[in-house]
Amino acid sequence: MTDLTTRWLGLELRSPLVVGAGPLTDDLGALKACVDAGAGAVVMHSLFEEQLVAEQMAAHRFIDSRINMDAEARSFFPGSEMFEMGSRSYLKRLERLRNGLDVPVIASLNGISPGGWTHHARELEDAGAQAIELNLYDLATDPGDTAATLEQRQLDVVRSVVEQVSIPVSVKLSPFYSALPAFVAGVEKAGAKGLVLFNRFYQPDIDLDQLTLSRELVLSSSAELPLRLHAVAMLFNRTKLEMAISGGIHSGDDAAKALLSGATAVQVVSALLAEGPQALARISDAMSRRLRNMGYNTLVEARGALSLANAPDSQTWERLNYARLLHGWR
Repeated sequence: MTDLTTRWLGLELRSPLVVGAGPLTDDLGALKACVDAGAGAVVMHSLFEEQLVAEQMAAHRFIDSRINMDAEARSFFPGSEMFEMGSRSYLKRLERLRNGLDVPVIASLNGISPGGWTHHARELEDAGAQAIELNLYDLATDPGDTAATLEQRQLDVVRSVVEQVSIPVSVKLSPFYSALPAFVAGVEKAGAKGLVLFNRFYQPDIDLDQLTLSRELVLSSSAELPLRLHAVAMLFNRTKLEMAISGGIHSGDDAAKALLSGATAVQVVSALLAEGPQALARISDAMSRRLRNMGYNTLVEARGALSLANAPDSQTWERLNYARLLHGWR
């Protein structure tokens, strides 16, 4: 039997399979079933700074508009501080998961300003998060914003959060960097401990019948995995950051491929939403069986065996493979 224990962000995990950020992390019962099925850790869904700001502003507008309608209203209408809004409900869920699960619980933060990121990061640490996953996604809509200024802004955010908390910080990236290894070097220099590759974005579509923009949840498929395998294989042994793959993990073979390319952990979301916690047991059993049949007794032996640095034909990871593929497509 392959030993599935691993270290992720300095945390001891019984398995590399991690419940990734998603709606399932609001359900303690489902998460307990995932842990029983083999999950090594849980990542909560993201705390979005802009959503908190919008909620707070809406509550203030609601209360203030009614207070000003009557001269006596201030004597009986409660102040906005009486309502539970902001990050409090998220922090309560975090505390409940920490008390109810015997695996590490990682908070997820998606902010829009350095001040907001650091404030909420401290809150998450105080509430018991054992690590923080930062979601970096800054959509450039200003023609004056260059790639260099955008990336520097993101690195400043990482550095500011790392300086404010004592728990490890991982950074979840999009696949849209033109020079990923250079940016990852900046993330490492900023003090992060890990990478999550890659974020999946639910881009708006156009509803032609209603003439509106629509946004729908589309689950991932194994077809999305090669993009992530390539990035991890390329970065393995070129960064000290521990890497996790997120997106496209639906089978034991998918998880085994992630580990062989160089991943330390594997995040699963869509398969759980489609099948429930039993998907994790299926993936875990098949992954362990595949690695054992390949002769690997531990994950340390398997990790990075097919990375760019170790693959028998490393050029297959590189551009040359594109030419070969075109010539042999029939």
